[in-house]
Amino acid sequence: MSERYFAAKSKDMNTRRKFLRQTLLGSLAVGNAGRLFDQLDINAPNVKNAFPVVISTWGPNIKANAAAWQVLSSGGYALDAIETGIHVPEANPEDTSVGYGGYPDRDGHVTLDACIMNEKGMAGCVTFLEHIMHPISVARKVMENTPHVIMSGDGALQFALDQGFKKENLLTKEAKKAWDLWKIEAKYEPVINVERHDTIGMLAMDMQQRLCGGCSTSGLAFKMHGRVGDSPVIGAGLFVDNEVGAAVCTGLGEMVLRTVGSFLVVEEMRRGKSPQKAVEIAIKRIVKKYPEQSKDAQVAFIALDRKGRHGAYSIHPGFNYVLYQDGENRIIESTSLLDK
Repeated sequence: MSERYFAAKSKDMNTRRKFLRQTLLGSLAVGNAGRLFDQLDINAPNVKNAFPVVISTWGPNIKANAAAWQVLSSGGYALDAIETGIHVPEANPEDTSVGYGGYPDRDGHVTLDACIMNEKGMAGCVTFLEHIMHPISVARKVMENTPHVIMSGDGALQFALDQGFKKENLLTKEAKKAWDLWKIEAKYEPVINVERHDTIGMLAMDMQQRLCGGCSTSGLAFKMHGRVGDSPVIGAGLFVDNEVGAAVCTGLGEMVLRTVGSFLVVEEMRRGKSPQKAVEIAIKRIVKKYPEQSKDAQVAFIALDRKGRHGAYSIHPGFNYVLYQDGENRIIESTSLLDK
């Protein structure tokens, strides 16, 4: 071929490179970098691009994951999948850390916390809520039907009743028996992974690549009346940014609240870290900041980016999580920073 042809070809390639650079810079300026990186980085290593996907804290939530997958696999919305999945442990009287059957506070009240966040960055939260079986659904109503983000206590209960939710007694005989036994000594001593379940945190991405998340808990067993942990707090227990990824956590909420843990994980992914590296950074920061407390307390994160890659990490061994991806629902043991 002629030199003129190669010269023209080289000029054309340079023009394309210049166009891509200008497009990337322009996209960064208007905040659309996430989509452009998806297009430019399709051949990057370890990119899954496998969605829909749903991931949840703790192995017993494999049924919750399956319920969420039913929504996702039929082309449904990730937020509907989150709500449907979290309903499973919330209604399970044998789950002593979420919803119905949850252990009460030290005064015998079952108080619930939950939050939900969609792909647009909208969120709803309820704290210190009593008598409602599904706080995750009340949180969604707060997001969709009010101008607020958080509602609490009696106000959250009244709102739930106004929205058509039914008032119920959530203290089961088994939970009351555990409370009666606890009152003999009445002291709080955290036990790491004693039942291998805690708060349910769930992240999902649907076929349209919409990332959503949710979290629900009855909080620390026999906590002080009025205590609220990290689970219903956006940025602490849960954070979702559809351009980057999402994170949710489980464990001792006070340490997560002090470090705004889930927001930190997402921001590390925004800086280019993989989900696994991001959760490791968050756990290491907590342990470095609170070394003494970390000896006896567990915190764990799971994360999901918009390509379908995930990460999980905990302070201590014993944390596991559930991943439904590529048609397989499986329980995975997480790696951890410290040994027992």
